[in-house]
This record gives sequence, C-alpha cells and structure tokens, in this order.
Amino acid sequence: LSHSTPKVTGIMLKSKTFVKKTRSGGIMKIVREHYLRDDIWCGSEFCTECKQDESVLQKDACIESNLCVFPHYLLPDTNVVLSQIDILEDPLIKNVIILQTVLQEVRHRSAPIYKRLKDILHDKEKHFYTFTNEHHRETYIEREPGESANDRNDRAIRVSTKWYSDHLKNARTEEGLRIVLLTNDRENKDKSEEAGLLTYRCEEYIKSLIANPELVDRLALTNDDKNDITSSKVLFPEHLPLSRIQSGIKSGTFLQGTFRASRDNYLEATVFVHGEGDESTEVLIQGLQNLNRAVHQDLVAVEMLPQNQWVGPSSVVLQDEGPKDDDVTGDDEEEKAVRKPTARVVGIIKRNWRPFCGMLFLSQIKEATRHLFTPADRRIPRIRIETRQASTLAGQRIMVAIDGWPKHSRYPNGHFVRSLGCAGDKETETEVLLLEHDVPHQDFSQAVLSFLPKMPWSITEEDMAVREDLRHLTVCSVDPPGCTDIDDALHCRDLPNGNQEVGVHIADVSHFIRPGNALDQEAASRGTTVYLTGRRIDMVPELLSSNLCSLRCNVERLAFSCIWEINEKAEIIKTRFAKSVINSKASLTYAEAQMRIDDTSMNDDITKSLRGLNRLAKILKRQRIEKGALTLSSPEVRFHIDSETHDPIDLQTKELKDTNSMVEEFMLLANISVAQKIYEEFSECALLRKHPAPPPSNYDILNKAAKSKNLVIHTDSAKALADSLDAARVDNFPYFNTLLRILATRCMMQAVYFCSGMDSDFHHYGLASPIYTHFTSPIRRYSDIIVHRLLAVAIGADSTYPDLMDKHKQSALCNNLNYRHKMAQYAQRASVAFHTQLFFKSRGIMNEEGFILFVRKNAIIILIPKFGLEGTVFFENKNKPSPKLVFNDEATTLTVEGHTFNMFDKVKVTISLDASNIQHQKIRMSLVEPVIPGVSVAPSEPNEPEAKKAKLDH
Repeated sequence: LSHSTPKVTGIMLKSKTFVKKTRSGGIMKIVREHYLRDDIWCGSEFCTECKQDESVLQKDACIESNLCVFPHYLLPDTNVVLSQIDILEDPLIKNVIILQTVLQEVRHRSAPIYKRLKDILHDKEKHFYTFTNEHHRETYIEREPGESANDRNDRAIRVSTKWYSDHLKNARTEEGLRIVLLTNDRENKDKSEEAGLLTYRCEEYIKSLIANPELVDRLALTNDDKNDITSSKVLFPEHLPLSRIQSGIKSGTFLQGTFRASRDNYLEATVFVHGEGDESTEVLIQGLQNLNRAVHQDLVAVEMLPQNQWVGPSSVVLQDEGPKDDDVTGDDEEEKAVRKPTARVVGIIKRNWRPFCGMLFLSQIKEATRHLFTPADRRIPRIRIETRQASTLAGQRIMVAIDGWPKHSRYPNGHFVRSLGCAGDKETETEVLLLEHDVPHQDFSQAVLSFLPKMPWSITEEDMAVREDLRHLTVCSVDPPGCTDIDDALHCRDLPNGNQEVGVHIADVSHFIRPGNALDQEAASRGTTVYLTGRRIDMVPELLSSNLCSLRCNVERLAFSCIWEINEKAEIIKTRFAKSVINSKASLTYAEAQMRIDDTSMNDDITKSLRGLNRLAKILKRQRIEKGALTLSSPEVRFHIDSETHDPIDLQTKELKDTNSMVEEFMLLANISVAQKIYEEFSECALLRKHPAPPPSNYDILNKAAKSKNLVIHTDSAKALADSLDAARVDNFPYFNTLLRILATRCMMQAVYFCSGMDSDFHHYGLASPIYTHFTSPIRRYSDIIVHRLLAVAIGADSTYPDLMDKHKQSALCNNLNYRHKMAQYAQRASVAFHTQLFFKSRGIMNEEGFILFVRKNAIIILIPKFGLEGTVFFENKNKPSPKLVFNDEATTLTVEGHTFNMFDKVKVTISLDASNIQHQKIRMSLVEPVIPGVSVAPSEPNEPEAKKAKLDH
C-alpha cells in the first residue's frame, strides 16, 4: 500500500481459525494469518532511522496556519476523508499521512471517494503517503472484548499518530516537526488530547490557514455544524433507522427502490421498486411531505398509502424554477380516474449524491454568507451553501456537493466545490453537460498511454503469418462527412458459381488493447465514445481511434472480417470469420457512395461493389421488415458549424440516403452472425444485446393518438405493430405517419447489453431477431471489444483469460456499459439542445409550422419538423388571468377559450431564445395560429417580461 515496498521479512503475529458452514451443510475451517513487520518506512524526508530510497513526505512541510506555525504533517481520520475529500484535493493541502486503516474503511464505505483518494495518492505533487499501520509491529492493535469495530479503528488511528510523533522526534527541525490529527469526532478528539496528541477539528484547522481563505467554502458541514443554519420548525417526517427499514422490508411493510424525481414537476417522483426477475414496478410519490428529502437516484424505503389516498400523475407542467406552491399535485377529480399505486418515503437506504453543477443565486440580505444554489439538473432540489465569495461566483457555473438534509430545513445543506467558468460560455457549458452526465473526459493518463504501440508502427511478418491477406479485395468504407474513426468497411464481388461474396471488415482494436492493462481498464470504464456537437470524447486514445485502428483508404490495416457467400435472393449459403489484413480502396461519405451508385457512367470496381451491396441490402431489409422489424422515426438534427467561431450557422434534420440503409443492413447481419457464433461456443458468457418488448401500458398514448384519427394500432407483436404503422395513413396529411412513428419510438424500452448465462430472454424486439450483439464498432464501443475477444477465442485466433469466461464479471461489465451508453445519449441530446439555443440566439425570432405531439393539462408540446425541435406552449399567464382551460385526459384534448387542441394538429408558432434566466436558457414557443383571443403572443424580444409567458426546456 505504500509507495515503495521495503525488502523485509514478515513476522507472523498469530493465526485465527474461523468455522463456516457450506451450502451443502458441511463445515469448513478458514485459517487467517496476520503478518507484522518491524521496518516499514514512515515516508518522511526528515527521518534518519528508516532506510528508504525515495521519500514522499517533504522536509518543507509547513502550510501557513495561525494554529500551526511549525512544520507539520496532517493525519486525517476516516470521517474527515469521507466528508472533506474536496478539501484534501485542493493543491494547498500537502504532506498528508493516510493510514491503511483509513484507506480500508473508505474503500468499504464509499467507492467514489476511495477512487478520488487513490488518485490523490498517485499524484506525486500532493505528497500523500499511505502508511501500512495494520502490518507494523508497533502500530497494529487487536480489538478488545466489547469494543466496536469503529472504536477499535479510532484507537488504531490514535496509536499510529502517537507512533509517528515519537518516531520523528529525532528528526525535528528547530521549529519542531509535529503530527496534526484531524478529526470531527468529539470523543476521538477528547481521547487524542488526553493522550497528548496535537488534534484539531477539520474546520478549525482549515479556517486557520493563511494562504487560501476561500478554501473555507469547500468545507463540508459536519453534524455539529448542520444545526447552525436551519430553523427549529420540523418540516419533514423523521427518517426511520436502517435496522427498522431492513426489518420492514423483510416483513413486506416497506418496499425498496430507486427514487426518480420528475423533470416537469418538483412535487412529484416515482420509485422504481425492485422485484424478482421482471416483477419490478413503479409507484408514485406526490407532495413535499411524502417525498421526504429523497434526492434523484437515492435508494429509498417506501410505505404504500391506502388505496383511497392513491393519486394520478399530474398533467401539469410547472414553469417555475423552484417551489412556490406546495399543493400542485395530480389529486383532482379529473386525475382520480387514472390513479396509480402511491407511496411515501419513510427512509433513505443509500444516498446517491454527487457534486452538482449549477449557479448561485445571491441572498437579498446585505453581507449574507448563506445563499441558494440552483442545480442545472431540474430533478435536484436547490441547495443552501455558505460562501464568502458570492459576488465573484455570481454569473459563474459552479459545482456544489450536498452534505445533509435536516428535517427542519426546506433545502439540503451543501458546500462549494469549484468554479467551472462563465455561464453561457461554450467551453463551460460543454464541461457542465459532461459532468452532469458523468462522462469521463479527462486526458488519458501516462499509465494508459504507455500501452500504446510505439511509432512508427507497421504490420509485421508475425502478424501476416496468423492472418488472412485480403489486401487485394476492393474494400471501401462509407461514413458521415468528417468521420476519422472509421471502424467498418465493406466489399462485394461476384463468385464463379453465380453467387456473391460479401465481407464486413471491422477494425481489429482488440489486437492493440490487451486484457487487464491500464488501457483496457480505461476503455472499459469509459464504455463508449461520446459524440457531442463539434466535439468527440474518445473511448480510446487518438493514436488508435483516428490512426492505427481507423480503416482509412490506401493504408494497410488489421481487421476482423465476417465473410458470407450470398445468393441472388440474399440467402446466406456460408459464413466464415477471420483475422485479416485489408487495404481500403476508398473512404466515401454516404452522399459520395450514393452518387456513384446512381451515376450510370461509372463502372469501376468500387462502384460495382457498392451496387452489389445496395441491391442485396434492399432485399435484406425487405426480409427483416416481413419478419416484423420496426422502422421507427426519430428526428435528428445536423448543425453546420462556422469553421472559425465554431458556432452553428445552419440547422436541419438529417437526410437519410439508400447508402445509410445499405451500411446498416450489413452491420446488422454481421452482428447477428457473430452473436450466433459466440453463443454457440460460449453459452454461459456470451455478451449479447436485447431489446425487451414494451408492456401494453406503454402503448396507451400511441393508441389514443391513433384513435383520434379513427385508426387502430395493433400492438400484440412487433410484426402487428409494424403492419399497423405501415397502414396508418390519413388523407391530405402525409406527415401523419411520421408523427405516429415518432410517438411509437417513445413507447419503446431501452435496448441493453447482458450476459447469456444470466438471462433467458435474448429477443431483440425492434429488429425482430432472436439473438443479437454488437461487433461492428470496437473503436467507439467497449462491448464490441469483448465480442471480438470471444469470437477470436471461438475461431482459435486468440487465447482466453479468466474474466472473459466469468459470467458474473461479464454481467457487472454489462451494467456499466448500459449506464455509460445511456449517459452518452443524454449528453449528446443536451449538446444538441445547447447548440440549438446558440443557433436561435444568432437568428432571432422565427415563425415556423409545427405539429402537436402531446397535450397536457396546461400546455401543448409541439414538434417543428424543419429543425427536429420540440417545444412547449403554456396557456397560463403569471401576471394576467389565465384563459379557461378544459383538459380531457381520455381523448387527450385541451380546450382553450373554446378552441380544442388535438394531438397532431398543425399549428404555427413563434420561436425565440428566452435568455432571461442564464442558468436555464430556453427555446421559447408562442402560438401564432390558430388565433385565440388573450392567448396568442405577438413576436417580441425574448428578454422582455412578456417572453416569460411561454417557456421551453428543449
């Protein structure tokens, strides 16, 4: 655990024997031996006793402090590390001793903080030293009879502090080198002082520092501090203790699940109750008292309310930033008809707090140090913090961490972590969305980069000896414009027997990334490449992603090839897989490939190959659709970016060509072929991808939409749905079918990775395929690297390793990949939303036609097809009497002053940017047509008060 490992001989303290019952009913003896050493290094440059090659703790060990005007080392206890990690990360804090006892406790209690602590320990500039006190003969202590594990560990920390103080006596300078124990535990502090140890509370020490007074803002509130800034009035019910919660869950009185706050209504949430297998359900929580201080993604215990207290989800979309009226719930006469199981939060099993990005809103009280922080994520409540630099932080995006939420406080308490930059600045906003979506985006470490191949790199004779040479084939790639991470290429050629040979050639990333090294671990952690507007966050370093693994034209590259013999009916006669070497003859865009196919004067080998691929792809697609594969629609936008300012100058929905579909068909075919092969070889540990069928209730909104046009959608199977969507047409309304398919997309479940040995349902609903995986994008998806490794072992092209054949580890890996994939999608959407705002900021007010996608109780949600943009028009005026609104949930209609809005109605709206709130700038939509007296808003500048009537958080 220390930075240097001394060459010593261990002395065994004693062996302990434990008796453990096995599952079969037998008894197994476990013997544990504890070894102690008598010459573990202390790590200090001052020390003259320890024989060490390299010290960590410096001689110049004085942080300027009013309390400690002498050189000193800091020794924090476990709770200080857990609660004040933001302080310990500050560059000012150096020369810190982390005891093995503390490190082990932190690892047990908080994985995220343990990782941050390990990062500090690896930073040589910080001079943090791990002392293995549990294996040092003079600092190891045994637990005494009746002593709790926590009290034993506190005593171990005090014993180690005393040892360090005595050990470094002879090494003291003229001023005297001291060891300062930092603890926020009163009992531990009292006992330390009784033992003559120099001990301070963390807050006491940090407030004494001279060099950086702002560091005080980063102090997390301890239990002793929390009562100082809250009122005595109890606002929330007491949380039940964990022991009571556990017994309640066991007896069935309580249920446990993940708390999911609503984006639209801060007084509403759902709890995803974990059941066995597919028995998981959602329950509704409404009102401040019932939400009871739970924060989004916390693991909570809930108690079901009696059925007569069940309510329906609110159809109200709240416009305000924060709570004004605590009674806006769904419990009214209209919504009682759609009541759902409703519960209240009785306790918190595990907090899932992280540092949150957002902005500080200053108190109106002069000289105040307490202010409210509003997170960027609307699902997170406002946080009360203390800061002495509020005027500096105004207008900045900052990070804040929650410390606790007392029952007599309207808001949780927290502390300032760091500033990110000016709000609205492109770099700052990009940093915010990456942090908010937990996208790893730090530079690759030297440890990771050390596993990259040395340049110049070339294919060796050894590589050629174990690979199929396919450099003679007319291989080409087809990708979006500007693509540099090209991980797939194709070829098609005629065979003498009249059939065709088609090859999908995928970058052999697994050749460069070997299992278990730092490069592999980093790629596994990142899980996926994240594509933002104008920026790419690579999963693997650029040398691989844009160079050695990118199948660029006219260079030799290592590939993993899937090759079929296919007849003229697109039936597969034969499939084979091979590690190969290719030389792509062209890197084309979709438009360039389409132009070649359509130009009858072109008959070169590349064009003939593309035409063959295109012909077969159309047959494959028709066959898939006949089996019930879904063709859904989701509006995607493409920005045209100014090359100098990098601002968006044009925005349009992406146009898909035949060549898009051509590439997609062969990628799908390769993925299915590989899935079959790896499952055939490894039935317990194949990494596969499935798409669950939606529950019937998911289709409610789709059925209502179809019913409004006197149509029926059959949802018994994917094929029934596909056929219904194909047949759903409305005269003189060509865009109706697209709208219906967009709505159908919203009904779908998420596709997920899973391990074959841990599941029984493999079916991919959207593709109507019994088995599927991801093989074709290993540069940008870690799942594909694992699939490559499995396939390589299956064909004898590579050796296996233990983790690859461990279904439990594969399953844990799948969980991370699913999380990373979901977060990447959200980050990409947020990036599009931000650049859409920039676009409308530069364009000013525009009038556009749109269609109503959803009808709410007080608003309509509109899609603008031209921009793939969604927005909300509200029918409530803050400063004027609201128009008469009648909402019909069953028919999904909203009548406003006599005019009835239906789903899919065409409307005309004014689009502009409302920048009145810099924290949550919005695309604002106001109704132009139809004209409704007192509702339609004439175009005006978005910063005027009138602009606050209609807001959109796109």
